[in-house]
Amino acid sequence: MSSSTMKEGQTASMKDIIAPLIAIIVGMFMVILDGTAMNVAIPRLMEDFESSFSIVQWTITGYALAQAAVIPLAGWLSDRFGAKQIFQLSIVLFTLGSALCAFATTVDQLIIYRIIQGLGGGMVAPIAMAFTYRLSPPGKVGAVMGMIGIPMLLAPALGPVVAGWLVDSVSWHWIFIINLPIGVIGFIIGQRTLPNIARQSVPSLDILGMLFAPVAFAALAYGVSEGGNDWGSAKTLTGLIVGGIALIVFIIVELRRREPLLELRVFRSSDFTRGIIVQWISQIALFGTLFLIPVFLQQVKGYSALETGLILLPQALAAAVCMPIGGKLYDRIGARPIVVGGMGLVIIAAFLFSQTTVNSELIAYMIPLALLGAGMGLSMMPLNTHIIQAAPPELVSRVTSLTGAAQQVMTSFAIAGLSTILASRSEYYEGEGQSPADMISSSYGDTFLVLTAIAVLGVLIGLLLRKPKVKADSAEKPEVSMMMGH
Repeated sequence: MSSSTMKEGQTASMKDIIAPLIAIIVGMFMVILDGTAMNVAIPRLMEDFESSFSIVQWTITGYALAQAAVIPLAGWLSDRFGAKQIFQLSIVLFTLGSALCAFATTVDQLIIYRIIQGLGGGMVAPIAMAFTYRLSPPGKVGAVMGMIGIPMLLAPALGPVVAGWLVDSVSWHWIFIINLPIGVIGFIIGQRTLPNIARQSVPSLDILGMLFAPVAFAALAYGVSEGGNDWGSAKTLTGLIVGGIALIVFIIVELRRREPLLELRVFRSSDFTRGIIVQWISQIALFGTLFLIPVFLQQVKGYSALETGLILLPQALAAAVCMPIGGKLYDRIGARPIVVGGMGLVIIAAFLFSQTTVNSELIAYMIPLALLGAGMGLSMMPLNTHIIQAAPPELVSRVTSLTGAAQQVMTSFAIAGLSTILASRSEYYEGEGQSPADMISSSYGDTFLVLTAIAVLGVLIGLLLRKPKVKADSAEKPEVSMMMGH
């Protein structure tokens, strides 16, 4: 397919869309790979920059918050300026951010450059999903959407392994350097093959929402992370107070606006609210674990970055195997039994992690990682489908931007919050006079017990899920540009 303009309702054959799909998959793979790669690099960054765990974790937290800020804008920008133009701009911004990260000389620079990278990366996935939906021939939507699921499954598995090898063999800078040729190739392919989807009329941009949302989420995450040092400190209180006020203003602005940045009125549906709370809890459990375990394996157990990446493989592989199973089971038995079962596996995984010590064998980490992956894989697709179906019919098309942004916010809160808990428990056990080995085991154990309790809450709420009434399909495909939310 050439890059000619694609009009509303126009479709192409499977043969025509192969080249555009390659451009989309390259972009998604690059962004998702980088998102999972950073976890294994944290210990080396702490060493190179001579910086603390609580500061270096902002290279991940800042990235997640930047993504959360731009995800809701993806749909509006695509309709206003064209999906191809915004997708290509996102690839350029992500690649530019990668180049800056590769040459960062201080941890502050790296955090700022990761935010730039996140601003580009945040728009790639939602635009790619809507683009693919528009390109799909009639009757082939499922098969084509499944093709872009490849990077969503492969990248999380390969990210830690590739990053581990680069950190050990060369340096952490190469995690970002490898993005440069991939980004250039993806941009060239996209420029030549992606069609110019016709622009559409759009409502005025929600400027106040766009300003207050990032301030609220970033300030709250900052306040939580500073709480690890002192919950009564000026920094902690400033972050929590500024974030709380900004969040209240944001909610008021969004509820009063006819075309809000994030459609908060969808929370009036109790089924939707229960579903998204379970999704938030699962997000905290997954990304919290994938953040803590690499640091523990490298700093405490002495594994290399590559070995750590390989140890994390069972989680990604189990998720890849169980995800299609969860999707098929949903059609037969609904979301509740699958979500409860999946979160049950997460509870077992978190509890097993809480019982590990510095003397535990390797298998003691790999088994709960596989259980975590299986639990998340089973529950992820049923939860997503349940949330969409539970939304009021007139708001269905605007749910994905809300859930996408919220997931990134929960990821940042999970990392900031768990870093805080780990730091405070370490300080407590150090004051108790424990040996370094016992102190580390006890502080990590307590942190994973908190995750276990959070997962138990997820199961309890999951038991309240009801099968939502199925909406008519008529509004789905024509509204695809709205799937990214505006």
